[in-house]
Amino acid sequence: MSEELLVTARDNALIDPSLHIWTWEVAMYLFMGGLTAGIMFFAALMTVRDKEHIAPFAATRLALLAPIALSIGMTTLFLDLEHKLFVYRFYTSFQITSPMSWGAWILIVVYPISVLQILSTFRSGYSVFASFVDKLKPARLLMDWCERNRVTIAYAVIPFAVALGIYTGILLSAFGARPFWNSGVLGLLFLVSGLSTAAALVVLIARQKTEKELFTGLDFVLILSEIALIGLVIISLASGSGQHIDALQIIMGGPYTFQFWVMFFCIGLVIPMLLEILEMAGISKSLAMLAPVLVLVGGYALRQVVLDAGQESTWTHYETQYSPELLQRLPGKD
Repeated sequence: MSEELLVTARDNALIDPSLHIWTWEVAMYLFMGGLTAGIMFFAALMTVRDKEHIAPFAATRLALLAPIALSIGMTTLFLDLEHKLFVYRFYTSFQITSPMSWGAWILIVVYPISVLQILSTFRSGYSVFASFVDKLKPARLLMDWCERNRVTIAYAVIPFAVALGIYTGILLSAFGARPFWNSGVLGLLFLVSGLSTAAALVVLIARQKTEKELFTGLDFVLILSEIALIGLVIISLASGSGQHIDALQIIMGGPYTFQFWVMFFCIGLVIPMLLEILEMAGISKSLAMLAPVLVLVGGYALRQVVLDAGQESTWTHYETQYSPELLQRLPGKD
């Protein structure tokens, strides 16, 4: 009797040697979702606080950018779907324990409420286009109603904007099998980052000096908050299990150290913060527009590096199951 020993090795390009299913499309969706949340929040906040005289762009025109940014994000998310025709299945049920289900239904509410927010200031912000809309009686009546209830709509927008901004982080943190994402601070970090990118966008587009100064100051506070939250994320990982500590090493000397500390932390947070300090102190105005651009770059870099690093972190050591050397010995492998 002869015995034959058969050795096999798993060969799955999506998970070996590390999990990489979500790519730039999802990172862009997370970025645009956070930016949309910030846009809606600040447009509503300026209305509630009656700051139109100080921040006319944010109070009357900013809201129009929300559905545009969200639609770009939704498009990239749609491109990422493997079975695009099955997207409707998100809306055939509501799974209360699923952050992804919550997100799908939040998006359903965000679109119409953002339209109401736009219509509440459309005449004052976009008078030329509003004159065409006024020719349609149903649209004119709807704009009249939105204007009368402008503050009420703004109050209704704020919780949905916060929910949209925070859900993008909770979506990742709910994946317990990915230690790098498994932090309760991630949702708040993504929310603050989204607010920061929206504030930077206002600084970039607004023309009135008082508005630029207001949002520069707001962005400075938000950047400081981001840095504090990043510290909490690092502490939570460093004080966790062995797998959490291993996950932290991915950005502490590991493969994503440069992306996290240089592309995101330095370029997206520290340098803009220093430029904003110089601008608020009146020392340097020549580089004023560089800060908001870097904040936007850093906002995307945060999502991309967190997405990539999280997919590489794991509770299972795949090298015990995946062996490139063994795969080369299988029939048909050269």
